[in-house]
Amino acid sequence: MSELLIKNGRVIDPANGIDKKCDVLIVDERIAEVGKIEKSAQTIIDATGKLVTPGLIDIHVHFREPGDEEEETIASGSTAAVAAGFTSVVCMPNTNPPIENETDVEYIHRKARQARKTHVYTMGAITKGREGIELAEMGFMAEAGAVGFTDDGNGVQDPAVMLRALKYASMFNVVISQHCQDDRIAGKGVMNSGYYSAILGLPGLDPLAEQAMLWRDIQFIKKFPAERIRYHAQHISTAESAELIRAAKKESLPITCEVTPHHLLLTEQCCSEYDTNYKVNPPLRTAKDVEALKQAIAEGFVDALVTDHAPHLQSEKELEFLAAPFGIASLECSLALFVKALIGPGILDWPGLIELMTVRPAKIIGVDKGTLGVGKQADVTIIDPDAEYEVDVNTFHSKSRNCPYHGWEVKGKVEKTIVGGEIRYSCGN
Repeated sequence: MSELLIKNGRVIDPANGIDKKCDVLIVDERIAEVGKIEKSAQTIIDATGKLVTPGLIDIHVHFREPGDEEEETIASGSTAAVAAGFTSVVCMPNTNPPIENETDVEYIHRKARQARKTHVYTMGAITKGREGIELAEMGFMAEAGAVGFTDDGNGVQDPAVMLRALKYASMFNVVISQHCQDDRIAGKGVMNSGYYSAILGLPGLDPLAEQAMLWRDIQFIKKFPAERIRYHAQHISTAESAELIRAAKKESLPITCEVTPHHLLLTEQCCSEYDTNYKVNPPLRTAKDVEALKQAIAEGFVDALVTDHAPHLQSEKELEFLAAPFGIASLECSLALFVKALIGPGILDWPGLIELMTVRPAKIIGVDKGTLGVGKQADVTIIDPDAEYEVDVNTFHSKSRNCPYHGWEVKGKVEKTIVGGEIRYSCGN
């Protein structure tokens, strides 16, 4: 029998309404007790001055395997994840080839078991080849353990195909996650359409592309009984999208959404120097959009904070702005970025932030995670909320360095990450 005792930390477990100084005892991979614990244990961690939380969960990462292992692998991405405090992550299926059948799903799970770092879940593609024409093998993928379906990187353009996808997903009780972008409106846009795209001479991507598809899908959701459907809007980025989500939730529609750190900290103005590290999809928007997203978070209309970790080779990001790929690799500094965006300005407190990074994302993908409840698998993150440091991309465990936050002064650092009762990451080791 193995025992691990975490002493004297501030335990924050929003799922169980806990926010107090106490201890956590782990016995044989499970949470055995939370409270004042006098007994000893084989391994003792002194968490004085630290936060002890359920393991963080990121439901939107790109680990690039199979197909682009030079950018990231399941192993390197998992190592980056535990260094960032994440005990569970969800891979997107826009790999090469896409994750579109049960064999692909099983491949991801097998590589994750070999890596032995974080729990790695995956979503399957909604359509074959992510081409938006023919549905992929959703039933077989669900049986193999896919936690949802998305054509992330592409929105499902054909309304009839999307409606069929929602019907099938309702049969398997899994979530449909949508990259909301109407390509007929988006065209070949590479940054937000507006003043800066005009003066930079870059094709603009109109915010209406996101809002139009989100509005369309909400109309579909209304056609289903609420208990049969689960719809998730990925990386919303505009004030109007936030308003659509707000209105849908007030109607009690079964819709959830997520927000990334770059859409909370950066604006379209960052593209002024043609730095491709700021090229993302959906693109960086206006200061008004940033404030609207923060307001939606403050009001409780946002369900998850995600990284959309999108690693790329330096040689790719050194291409001109039009040709460079979309994406930011920010997994390892994401917690501190959310602290800077949300706790620093007083939009959220620590329990509020932890809730959006644990139990609520767990509910979106339907896994029994994000809690320190007795008997639950012991996934725990220990955080030093006062630790200040400078983001240094050269220390990343990720294979890629396409991160615009290099040199930023941030606060809030992961001290230890415990997965299944085993310490998988310890700061400084």
